[in-house]
This record gives sequence, structure tokens and C-alpha cells, in this order.
Amino acid sequence: KTTTVEMVAGVTRPDHGSVRVLGLDPFSDRAAVRQVLGVQLQSGFLHGALTVRELAHLYRTFYPAGRDPDELVATLGLEEQRDVRYEQLSGGQQQRVAIVLALVGDPRVVILDELTTGLDPQARRQVWGVVEDLRDGGATVLLVSHLMEEVERLCDRVTLIEGGRVVAHDTPA
Repeated sequence: KTTTVEMVAGVTRPDHGSVRVLGLDPFSDRAAVRQVLGVQLQSGFLHGALTVRELAHLYRTFYPAGRDPDELVATLGLEEQRDVRYEQLSGGQQQRVAIVLALVGDPRVVILDELTTGLDPQARRQVWGVVEDLRDGGATVLLVSHLMEEVERLCDRVTLIEGGRVVAHDTPA
């Protein structure tokens, strides 16, 4: 799964075959893909000395259009932490910052890898609401999850991958 996500995000080049995001190649069309794709990876590294607000506003500058970073910070329950350095946040708070950064460019396609890892039940429900709003707003969401409750609630289609091969693809039911 990690390799697949990395290929879609343009981090890893496929050994064979091809990957397309809205018809674009993540490598040869890198700049265009970055404008339509938002990515929250399971583990990421951000500059620890920057605050939540600074990170959100910095990432917003990467896009010609996008969402209000302060509004996203509030939506993801980080308003009280907006002036806290990233390195001082809990794991769940860092996870929510990663989601803010994935969404600040208002992407048409979003990759969310183990979206709610480290989140308490209230934060998990809050994040699920954000994903439902994305989906209802027309964004394509590629959700990587081992939590079947999450998959059943958020996914229209499910693909099971085993050993790098698709073994099932259907509705959650």
C-alpha cells in the first residue's frame, strides 16, 4: 500500500506500468499534479520550529487558489494550538496538521493514509466529517485504512490489496 500511495503521489516511480492522476503523470506532469493532489502520508516530517498557523499559511502559498488556512485549522480542532510549534504537538495533533496541509490547496484528489491513526474518538469523528464534506463536494478521496468502521462510513468503493495485487474491488458491503 505504501508503494502504491507513493507512486500516486509522485514520490516513487513505478517499476513497470503507469500511474495517472486526473490523466496526469505524477512525474512528467509534476507541477500540474501538485496543483490538484493533496497528500497526507502516514508518517511525515515537518519543520518542528514552525507553529501550526505558520505551517498552514506557508503551505497555502504553494497554490494559486485554495482554502483559508485559519478556517481549516479551526475545522480540524487545532484553533487552541495555532501558535504552538509543531514539535510540541501530540501525535494526534500532528496528524491533524498533516490533514490541514493536504487540504489547504483545495485539491480535487486527496490521498489520506491511515487518516485517524493516533486520534481520540472525538477527533476521529471530526475528521470523518471533514472527509465526508470533501467527498460530498466532489473531491476524489483515496483513503488507506485498516479500520473497517472507517471504511464502511467513508468509502463508496473498496479495493483490497494483498501482496501488491488487487484481490477484491466492490462496495464496502
